[in-house]
Amino acid sequence: MSAAKSKPRMHRLAEELKELEAKLRQGGGPKKIEKQHSENKLTARERLDLLFDRDQHFQEVGLLVAYDRYDGKAPAAGVITGVGRVEGREVVVVANDATVKAGSWWPETIPKMLRAQEIAMRCHIPIVYLVDSSGINLPYQGGVFPGQYGAARLFYYNSLMRRYLRVPQIASVMGNCIAGGAYLPALSDVIFMVKGTSFMGLGGPNLVKGATGQTVDAETLGGADTHTRISGVAHYEPENDEQCIEWIRGYIKDLPPARGIPVTLNEPRPPARAPEAAYDIIPDDHRAGYDMRELLATIVDEGEFREFQPEHASEMICIDARVNGIPVGILANDRGIFQDKKGGPPRFGGIVYTESAEKCAYYIETCDRHRRPLLYVQDVSGFMVGTDAEHSGIIRAGARMVEAMSVATAPKIVLTINHASGAGYYAMAGQGFDPDFIFTWPTGRMGVMEGESAAQAVHGRAIAEAKAEGRELDAETKQAMQATLDTYEHQLDARYAAARGYVDAVVTPEDTRQALTLALRAALQNPGPHIGPFALPGSLESLLR
Repeated sequence: MSAAKSKPRMHRLAEELKELEAKLRQGGGPKKIEKQHSENKLTARERLDLLFDRDQHFQEVGLLVAYDRYDGKAPAAGVITGVGRVEGREVVVVANDATVKAGSWWPETIPKMLRAQEIAMRCHIPIVYLVDSSGINLPYQGGVFPGQYGAARLFYYNSLMRRYLRVPQIASVMGNCIAGGAYLPALSDVIFMVKGTSFMGLGGPNLVKGATGQTVDAETLGGADTHTRISGVAHYEPENDEQCIEWIRGYIKDLPPARGIPVTLNEPRPPARAPEAAYDIIPDDHRAGYDMRELLATIVDEGEFREFQPEHASEMICIDARVNGIPVGILANDRGIFQDKKGGPPRFGGIVYTESAEKCAYYIETCDRHRRPLLYVQDVSGFMVGTDAEHSGIIRAGARMVEAMSVATAPKIVLTINHASGAGYYAMAGQGFDPDFIFTWPTGRMGVMEGESAAQAVHGRAIAEAKAEGRELDAETKQAMQATLDTYEHQLDARYAAARGYVDAVVTPEDTRQALTLALRAALQNPGPHIGPFALPGSLESLLR
């Protein structure tokens, strides 16, 4: 057995994740970075290092998006998005990475940018656009330009934030900003353009030459001098990238104070167990049981652990806790086997039963009344099936749990620990229910079912016939079953989900508390109601009166 394979599963997956992330953060690679510097421009990540407060956590969103497509030529889909702190307040950022195909927009770039805008709209926190893009990646325009959630949606969200939501939008053109992409800064509150290195125009010099026959250089057509002195489109003209970032920080500092957090904060405490202990708690076999309460002790503040109905439906854990002093209501799936308090057959952890669904629905509604954020810690295999379950009314109880989660206006954050399967994934605040943030550990497995179950479902008839005839499965069926298992194992990998935007980020146990703290602080600034991708403050009719 190789050394890599002999390591515990969690350690191995975390190391593979960190190696992949380090590669992706290189963007287009050293030569492209050197080219950026030769043009007197900082890279997107260097700009962000200057923008965010020192020694503060930056939670990148969508780093793994598209990493397994385009032969690896579109790291992070050419755009960096995430949440960090600027002058002490939470801010969303969208920064084009010009080292990746000149910062052009791939099909996956648009959903990443829309997700960043939705975070700003949901949380009601400022958003900064650091623009350095050549526009749509033309060979892939069919996946970028048209459609309800194509590039136009960016400008729709721009307009909603500007007119109705009052979400501050700060744009800085720090390189190219061409064609329809120019509306992104134009629909922002303020535009910075860096002197000598920025260009903004609906068409570049070559397009102008072809369309009108006019010969003009880029600076005259749409440089910083042109747009700050002649057209009046831009508002500030810093000398270089460093000064531009400094001015943006000053602008954010002068914004009206952020909304107060509507919960009582306690002095932060470290967790009872070191976060790194989670590596030893999660078993190598994803099907094996473990103590979820021990795992939660690596995440929540020590001494802040009050369990709701611990002896009732104990396969579902509901806990009042705190993360760095911020109150949360945790819903988590315990793993293992539990005795039925009514004398029935044992219950399996990770399965939602009728009583546990009712318990969770009541707990969610209680937290929502108190504006306590909800943290869903997923290790769920689904809802219980069978005669007893159906006769107990599990469909109605499950619907109650789903409805309570759906209409709750308190912030909802998801952390997938292991399984996220079947309808249980939906009931535990799956992506379709618009949670504020979705994180997963490297061990997260998101799918309708596990590969073994899928193989049984797809090839059940052949398996039953072979068993009835007392023979082994034929080679063709065995091969097909193995192919099903391999496909599921690939698609159940947390990196697969992250590459498609099903989660915001894959985080390791040691980074989890920082990620949750930043997400909670951001989400709590939305006064509510929070239903859907965003909610207007009051009725549209009252705003228009």
